[in-house]
Amino acid sequence: MKIVFVGAGRLATQLARALHAKGHDITAVYSRTMESASELAQAVGGMATDRVEELPSDADAYIIAVKDSALPSLIPVLAHGREQRFFFHTAGSVPLTVFGRLAHGGVIYPMQTFSKGREVDFTRIPVFIEGSDADALQLARTIATSVSGNVTELDSERRRYLHLAAVFACNFANHCYTLAADIVEQQGLPFETMLPLIEETARKVQTMHPRQAQTGPAVRYDENVIEAQRALLADTPLKQDIYSLMSMSIHEFRSSGVTGVQE
Repeated sequence: MKIVFVGAGRLATQLARALHAKGHDITAVYSRTMESASELAQAVGGMATDRVEELPSDADAYIIAVKDSALPSLIPVLAHGREQRFFFHTAGSVPLTVFGRLAHGGVIYPMQTFSKGREVDFTRIPVFIEGSDADALQLARTIATSVSGNVTELDSERRRYLHLAAVFACNFANHCYTLAADIVEQQGLPFETMLPLIEETARKVQTMHPRQAQTGPAVRYDENVIEAQRALLADTPLKQDIYSLMSMSIHEFRSSGVTGVQE
C-alpha cells in the first residue's frame, strides 16, 4: 500500500517505521522542516518535502500526524486536488468532523507514548480507528491491523475520554515521577532509587484494579503524616497544592465505599 506521512514527529516516526517494516510503501514524508522530513524519509525509503503541494497525489492513504491545532488549516490544503483520496489523522482528542465534507476521512489513533529514539513493539499497542464511511473504516482497519494485534473501532466522543484517561495514566503519572526526582535529587539521592517502587506499582495494576492497589497515608487519611509532608513542601507551594489535591482525591475514592483497598 502506498502511504504518505504528513508530519515527522515522534508518533509519525514510530508508525511510519512500523508500517514500512510490514511492507507498506512510504512514498513521501512532509514536515515543516526539511531536516525532519529527510530524517524520516531516509529511514523509510520515501521522498522528503517541506511543501504540501509537492506530495504525491496518488497515495492509497495520507496519514496526518501533526499537532492537533494544525489539523483544521492543514487538511484543506492537503486535500486540494486529492478530494477522493483517504485521509487519516492520529489525534486522540480531535473529532472525525475535522475532515468536513471530504469523502473519505478517518482516524488511526495508537494509544501509546512515543519517543523518536526509543523503539516500541507496535504489535502490543492498542489502536483505535474510526471512519466517515465504510471504505475509510475498512482501510483504517487494514492499516492498523497490519502493525497491531489490538485494533478497536471507537467513535470520536468516547475517544476524547480515552485520551483524557491516557493523560492521567501517562502524562500526569510521568510528571509525578518528575516531582519525585526533584525531591530526592535535592537530598543527594538518584532518581533510580525510586525505580523498584515504580516498577512494582506498574506490575500490580496489571493484576488488580488501581483502586485496590492504592496504598499510602492518604488512603487512611493519616493527618499527622500528611501535614508533616505538606510542611516539607512549604517552599514550593505548587508541589504542596498538588500533594494536597492528590491526597484529597485518594481519600475520597477510599471514602466512597470502594472495597478491597489496601492500606
